[in-house]
Amino acid sequence: METKTNAPAVSVASVAKTFKSVQALKDVSFEIERGDIVAILGPNGAGKTTLIDTLLGLVKPDSGSTSLFGLTASEAIAKSLVGVVMQTGGLLPNVSVRDTVSEVAAAFPNHIPVPQALEEANLAEIASRKVGKCSGGEMQRIRFALALLGAPDLLILDEPTAGMDPRARRNFWASMEMQAERGRTIIFATHYLEEAEHFAKRVIFMNEGEVVADGTVAQVRGLVPGATVEAQVSGATSLAQVLDWPEVINARMEGQMLSVSTGLSDVVARRLLDAGATNLRISSASLEDTFFELTERNGK
Repeated sequence: METKTNAPAVSVASVAKTFKSVQALKDVSFEIERGDIVAILGPNGAGKTTLIDTLLGLVKPDSGSTSLFGLTASEAIAKSLVGVVMQTGGLLPNVSVRDTVSEVAAAFPNHIPVPQALEEANLAEIASRKVGKCSGGEMQRIRFALALLGAPDLLILDEPTAGMDPRARRNFWASMEMQAERGRTIIFATHYLEEAEHFAKRVIFMNEGEVVADGTVAQVRGLVPGATVEAQVSGATSLAQVLDWPEVINARMEGQMLSVSTGLSDVVARRLLDAGATNLRISSASLEDTFFELTERNGK
């Protein structure tokens, strides 16, 4: 397949898009090099899906331009350079998983073997099941198999693990690791911040249509000062009490596990230990801490 050899996998140049009175994208610019793994993060309404739709040529920007491997979206898709997993998409409920993949494969001039697509998407065990009997997460895996058929150089995934249970999500990312090892460029939008933290090499944070941070996971985490203190606490220490401590930026409780964002981790750790906390751990600011801090800074 011929591509412009020096062109990045993705180029976005000063893209803006307004729907009625809502500006979904505001002067968005970035490039993604071949072989990169990039997470696009942001709250609902940040512009993530509009950006992906623009990259795929489904939405025309009011200004600016995008390209994939130096080509238009339609050219890149016609050359099978791009595979896409969207949150929704027409799947026939009365057709089996295997036949669904086989019928779509017939539309490709060249494609990987159907059994390989089923295996890589962890669908082999349910290949004979009717699509209408599949869960939401299983349907996402079907869309993933369809995206792999053309052996694309670029995978674009919009909330790819939506509807998957924890085991299915773990298996999905194991499969994505295999795709990355083959040198594929991967872009995924997700609201599961731990997925971005564990899998992405680069993170692009969006808020209200703008890019508010762009860098490696470590670089983006470094934008927020402070650290996270986690500990197991007894009933004697309440979340309300911890939130009143002057050193605490934010805190949340899950069961007996307390997580505290702070600029003075040693002081908070000492307070927790004095209160009888156990299993204490201190780490730098998480991607979740960064997410909340950046969105609050930018008007949320």
